[in-house]
Amino acid sequence: MKGAADAAPTRLGRGLMLIAAAFMVVNVAALTLARGETRLSDWGIVGVWIGSALVGSAILERALPHRDPLLFPLALFMSGWGLIAIARLAPVFADRQAIWLIVSTAALIIVAVIPNVLRLVRAFRYTLLVVGLALLIGTILLGTNPSGQVGAPELWLGFGTVFFQPSEPLKIILVAFLASYLAEQYPALRAEGIDAGKRRAWSLSPRIAGPILLMWGISIVVLVWQRDLGTAILFFLVFLTLLYVASGYTPLLIGGAGLVATAGIVAYQLFAVVRLRVDIWLNPWLEAEGRAYQIVQSLMAFSAGGVFGQGVNQGAPGYVPVVHSDFIFAAIAEEWGFLGVIVVIAGFAVMITRGLHIAVAQDGRPFQTLLAVGLTAVLGVQTLMIMGGVLKLVPLTGVTLPFFSYGGSSLLISYVLIGLLLRLSAEGADA
Repeated sequence: MKGAADAAPTRLGRGLMLIAAAFMVVNVAALTLARGETRLSDWGIVGVWIGSALVGSAILERALPHRDPLLFPLALFMSGWGLIAIARLAPVFADRQAIWLIVSTAALIIVAVIPNVLRLVRAFRYTLLVVGLALLIGTILLGTNPSGQVGAPELWLGFGTVFFQPSEPLKIILVAFLASYLAEQYPALRAEGIDAGKRRAWSLSPRIAGPILLMWGISIVVLVWQRDLGTAILFFLVFLTLLYVASGYTPLLIGGAGLVATAGIVAYQLFAVVRLRVDIWLNPWLEAEGRAYQIVQSLMAFSAGGVFGQGVNQGAPGYVPVVHSDFIFAAIAEEWGFLGVIVVIAGFAVMITRGLHIAVAQDGRPFQTLLAVGLTAVLGVQTLMIMGGVLKLVPLTGVTLPFFSYGGSSLLISYVLIGLLLRLSAEGADA
């Protein structure tokens, strides 16, 4: 019975991979027809994508036959769609993103097939934390911005012409560290959460108060020295999710929301970039041709897309600044329409659901459960933040849309995240 139950999602995963391949070919053909010329680079990214899909699927099928069958096809489908959008919006960056896809697929395979990767992550959690904090400090001291724009946040470290954003690997490092720490404290945290429900919130023991203060401090450092509101909020919200799952203490969520709101108010008063994002969120139409130009053009792109979209290379998403990165969701809405938006949202919803299912399937192993929850929370919170920002539902935070947006470090870490979830799913199935 188990073999029959496993066969259905496996067939679904293979079917999704075939659909993704057909989607790539049809859309690149449409892009070629719309341009009126054949670019070898456009078909080159199709070849890179197909090669990544074939090699990745073959290795994972052999090494992890009991893995979750949907995560890898979904990741490839989304990143392939992102490659098409980047080739249409900023062709000069498409080749670089294709190279990063190869590197990212290799990283996913390595992380997924190493038998002891989870044990190593747990054993060297303090080393990873030190490395992550060193990267954060290095960015504060030596950070740069590849665009060269004066006054822009310097969130990257560069080596020649290669740049990466240290906050990206720090997401996984912090999740792994916190999952390990909270797993060790799990029995005491559950008891503390129950006892705290009978006492006043401010009487929490250091087991709960200590990690809160640690993550609050890291988030404030990111916010104050890097002016990176999105990453700071992402770190703290993911941490609150992990702490709530570990302790079951509901008032933590209320207190954490209060801390986030307090930080936002203080940041609004102190930092011009935060004040700008809040002001244009409240009413962008007052400065539609000035400071709010980007968000206004984004909203117009959504409006122009309608239900079925303008068609690839038929819209004008180029009016949205940095559309190939932070605002790629607006380009998808304009050229693939409301149907495209629904497909993107559904893809992320399925991926997040599978991640939570993996967490539930860990069968009484706190570290694996918390790690799966944390990784899934990173994906879900980041996706909601950027989608909400592009649609003016929340203030812009400057994070990227996972798998879709241009950015090598973002794509690489997203694939490493999926690789860890695949490893967890295989071990959960074998438990």
